Formats: sequence, structure tokens, C-alpha cells
Amino acid sequence: MKFTAATDNLKSITMKPIFQTVALLSVLAINLTANAADVTPQEARQIAKEAYIYGEPIVDNYRVQYAYFVDTNNREYKAPWNHIWNSARLFSPADKAIQTANSDTLYSMVGADLRAEPIVLTVPPMDRKDRYFSIQLIDYYTQNFAYAGTRTTGNGGGTFLLAGPDWKGEIPKGIDKVFRSETELAFPGYRTQLFNPDDIENVKKIQAGYKVQTLSEFLGQPAPTPAPAINFIKPLTAAEQKTSPEFFSVLNFVLQFCPTVPSEIDLMKRFAKIDVGLGKTFDVAKLSPEMKKAIEQGMADAWAERAALQKKIDANEVSTGAFFGTREFLKNNYLYRMAGAVYGIYGNSKEEAMYPSYAVDADGQKLNGNNHYTLHFASDEFPPVNAFWSLTMYDFPAQLMVANPLNRYLLNSPMIPQFKKDADGGVTLYFQNESPGADKESNWLPAPKGPFLLVMRLYWPKPEALEGKWTQPPLKKAE
Repeated sequence: MKFTAATDNLKSITMKPIFQTVALLSVLAINLTANAADVTPQEARQIAKEAYIYGEPIVDNYRVQYAYFVDTNNREYKAPWNHIWNSARLFSPADKAIQTANSDTLYSMVGADLRAEPIVLTVPPMDRKDRYFSIQLIDYYTQNFAYAGTRTTGNGGGTFLLAGPDWKGEIPKGIDKVFRSETELAFPGYRTQLFNPDDIENVKKIQAGYKVQTLSEFLGQPAPTPAPAINFIKPLTAAEQKTSPEFFSVLNFVLQFCPTVPSEIDLMKRFAKIDVGLGKTFDVAKLSPEMKKAIEQGMADAWAERAALQKKIDANEVSTGAFFGTREFLKNNYLYRMAGAVYGIYGNSKEEAMYPSYAVDADGQKLNGNNHYTLHFASDEFPPVNAFWSLTMYDFPAQLMVANPLNRYLLNSPMIPQFKKDADGGVTLYFQNESPGADKESNWLPAPKGPFLLVMRLYWPKPEALEGKWTQPPLKKAE
């Protein structure tokens, strides 16, 4: 999971005028209606494509959040709303709720319900200056609207207030920063670096110091009137989301927590033509056969556009760093937002982490564990980072970690002392299903027998990586 923006994320901590008018604009957006009977199947197909691209991250986010914070019978369930959950172990192939999870850090998570009042996040000082941690603040569009942590607020600890779009209270004493979400539900995702297996008890102590309180609890005051209970609907499976028109029913449900922002008023007016939007009802049973087919075709068109973008990613014409960040950074590029969610939902903004990936080898051929691949880093060409870097193996297309006899799912910079060095002082890493030999196993990351994806992570990348002066070395297929 990259929990899958611009460096001015924290400049959004003040109360912007957008949030003072958002409630009124939401009402206006709801009233921007159209007669669906006047829409031709051709136009419905195009609108469905646009609405699907817009909504795919929202619907997939709901699927994950429902598993984490609503469905107590789900093996992925974490905690009730506004309570922190701390992972006592690294993610592994047993974790299947989200794609491309990392296994470098221990996760902590909060399902934040900000409708009644803000919540307060308190973090302790880190136990060592070089331990990386971050709190990624994600809204229900999957946009990263702010960060706290090593890069942005330092390792000295702090107390941060997270508020929803309608909160107009005074900032109390003792709050170091205020962060505002565009949506009434949000997702603070924590990562705390683990240096090695023996370090896990140290990380657990840090996690025990992560505190989440409602604002009234923090102030020792009576709680305000609670927000109405949410009648959560069952999400679609990841497979159903791709083809079922019920996708738009789920999208409409989630949009009730997403007040319409000014830049999307016209967009919502267009979506309303097929009954998609805040306050709308999308009834699949009432669609004519022609309209149902048009909606399904529009959804397929959206995936075709996503596939076309993937070709540009594979050709290094588009960087995945463009897919994650604030609304201001993304500039309402909904295809990029969808691509980010598909590539690895909850991905970090590029200033926090970069994700150079290997979907093809140096010859442009898709990766398969039955082949043998090598990746060489010269002694002075390791990824430039302020924190650390890693390479994680995933099967494809599921993008889940790969079970293997070594129980090894990644190679990273803290492991460099364990790697066998080349004559030039550099390191050659091996990626294949079969062992490359006992003398090379320290540098081996086991692959599945079939297709796979290799994701590099650069945590807190240095300017040479952000500016493109450093590029990832080629992944070469062995003869």
C-alpha cells in the first residue's frame, strides 16, 4: 500500500474560503439536475466513462475503508472510527485488502469521522534521529492533502488537529498544526520505519505513544451532539467494480461525505445527466437495455484509457509520481488520480516517497519469474534518499506480495551490509523464481513462477531524484 504532492502541503493548514462556502455549493450541485431521458446512449457512454474515471478511486477507497473500519467480521478489520490501530507485524502475502502494500514500515491507521467534531493526533518524539515516520492524511477522493512526520514536522513529536470541511471552531492551545480535509471522512495513515527484525519492540513502543482523541476529549469537555449513524452499504468487490453498473450506486453513496468543491460544479451537473452525483439515485433496474449497455461500455472505455496510460508509464513517458498528491497538485486530472489508485491506492506524494517501478525489462518485455533478471547498482549510484529505499516483489496482476521459502518480500538499503558486493564495490541483485545459487542468495528476491511487478520506493527522496537527475538502473534479463 502506498497509503499506494507538492511541497506546500502544510500551507493548507489555515481555514480557506473554499470550506466556508462548500456547504452552499454542495446544495447547489445537488439541484443541478437533468432529465436522464434526454440523454442518448452515445452521450451516456461518454459521461459514464468520465464519471467512472472520476469515481474509481472513491469507490475502491470505500471498499478498503469498509473492510478496515465497518465490517467487524472481515479478517482485515482494524478498529472503530476515530480509534487508532497499530500493526504488530509487517505486511505479508497474508494481507490481501489492498494492492502493493509495503513491508518496510509498520503501519498505524485511523478511520476518521470528522462530521461531529475534529480529532487530535498526538505523536511522541522518535527514539532516534534517523528513524523515519510519516502521517499521511488522505481524503475520500484519495488525495493526500497534508503530512506530518520526519520530513514535514520533524522527529520531536507534536499535536495536530484534523478537521472536516464544515468545522468553524477556534484552534485550542497546545495544537501545533491544523489540517483540513475536503471530505467528512478521512484516513490518516502512519508509517514507522523498522530497521531490522530485532527493532520491532522499539517500533511498538513508539506506536503505543500514538494517541487519537476527539477534540472534546482532548479538551476535557462534553462531547457535541453526535453525527447521525451511517447506514453503510455493502461495497463491491474489486472485480465487480470493473464491470458492474452498481459501481455508480456506491459512488453516489460515498459522495454524501464529499461536499462539492467549486471546481467541480459543472462536472457534477454533467454527471447528473445519468443520475450520478451527490444526492442522486442511480437505479440499475430502471435502465433500458440500450442505456445499461452504454453505461457498461463507458466503464470499459475508462479502463481502455487507463491501459493506454499504462503504456506511457512503461515507456517512461509518464512518471507515477504525477498520480499522488493534493488537489492543487493533481489539477483535477482524474485519469491520473485513477491511475494512482489502481497502481497502488494511498500512494505517497512524490516529496514523501517516489515509486520507480519495473513492469517490463530493459528490452520492454513483461516480467516473468521463470526468467532470470539482474539489477546492478554501482557503489555511487544507489537511490538518493534522506531516509531509505527498498525494492518489493508483487505478483501480477493482483499486485500482492509473493509467498516464498525465504519469507523475504523486499530488499532495502538497511540490508546493504548483508549484500554480497561486486568487484567494483557495487551490488547486483537477482530476481527470479529459482535460487540463483547459495553464494548469491543474500542478493536474491524470490519471484512467483508467473508474471510479477517490482516496485522501488524512495522515502524522502533527495532533489536529484525529484528533479530527474538520478534514474533507476535497467532491469536486465539474463541470457
